[in-house]
Amino acid sequence: MKALSKRDLARLERELVVCLTEACETAKSEIVGFTWLTHRLAPDNFPASLRITWVFEQEADKDAAVAGAAKARMLELTAQALSEAGVHLDHVAWHVRFDSEQACQRSHAGDWDRRLLGR
Repeated sequence: MKALSKRDLARLERELVVCLTEACETAKSEIVGFTWLTHRLAPDNFPASLRITWVFEQEADKDAAVAGAAKARMLELTAQALSEAGVHLDHVAWHVRFDSEQACQRSHAGDWDRRLLGR
């Protein structure tokens, strides 16, 4: 796919922030231990590079959510947010990750930028 122009990237980022923020606020009230989410993308490899990370406070809360019905709810909220932002993916689950503050602190000393870049 062709790289996003600066203008298209700025529009997409604004839309994603608005729609994912709404999903985040909904999830905070529904899913035990969930605290925030974020996204990353590489403009020259969109949409394949899009990654949405759902973050829990504790690893145990993340594990419980991913093993239960909450996982389907998070994927549903993600798909809805992406659709509202005009992003259509065949397999939303491939673009979603689950993580925890506890795991980031343990392995990356709380450095989310480094963790999300996989370093």
